[in-house]
Amino acid sequence: MDWILETTPTFSYVFLRLGLGVTFFAHSTQQIFGWYGGRGWRGMIKNWKERYHVPVAFGVMGMAIEFFGALAMLLGFLTRPFAFGLATFIATALLLSHWGHGFFLARRPGEASGIEYVLALFLMALALVVGGGGALSIDALLLSR
Repeated sequence: MDWILETTPTFSYVFLRLGLGVTFFAHSTQQIFGWYGGRGWRGMIKNWKERYHVPVAFGVMGMAIEFFGALAMLLGFLTRPFAFGLATFIATALLLSHWGHGFFLARRPGEASGIEYVLALFLMALALVVGGGGALSIDALLLSR
């Protein structure tokens, strides 16, 4: 079980964790609570079901992974499993929502964004699956005991 918490005490992973944590916290609260002009959980579940045929249970699970994964990244707690969940969530978004729109995020007004941004988030999460929480993480603290 130690491999879940194992990490190198590098600050590189801290920056990845904080970047993902802040990004996914803002995104998940927009989706769940309607903050920052978001739709709220009902609107998001309806959108995912109608546009992408995502079952309601998977939509709810995705929102939970995104919200609790953001908190886990900020704290460096169970970094590997939550980073895996975030990587899975964002890979699904990449394939269902962004893949058909090319690579670039910046497109003409009114056009959907490509995979550029979500690919970066996916690779950041994957790096944390491999490397763990790094320095200043609860994982490292628990492992040192």
